[in-house]
Amino acid sequence: MFPKRFLPIVAPLLMSIFMVTLMTAVITLANTGFDEGYFMRWGKAFTIAWPIAFSFIFLFSKRIAALAQRLCSL
Repeated sequence: MFPKRFLPIVAPLLMSIFMVTLMTAVITLANTGFDEGYFMRWGKAFTIAWPIAFSFIFLFSKRIAALAQRLCSL
C-alpha cells in the first residue's frame, strides 16, 4: 500500500474520516431528522468538519497521546 514514511499523514487522515463521518451523521440526524434532504445536510456538515478535524488530529495527536500517557500512569 503506502510506505511507512506516510504513517504520520495516513493515520490522522483515516482517524478523522471515520470520526467525522460518524459524528456528523449522528448529529445531523439528531438535529434535523431523516428526510429527503438528510444526505445533503450531512454532506455539508462533513465537508465543513473534516478539514478541521484532520488539522487538529495532525497537529495535536502527539501532545494528546503524551497527556493521556501521563494521566494513565498514576
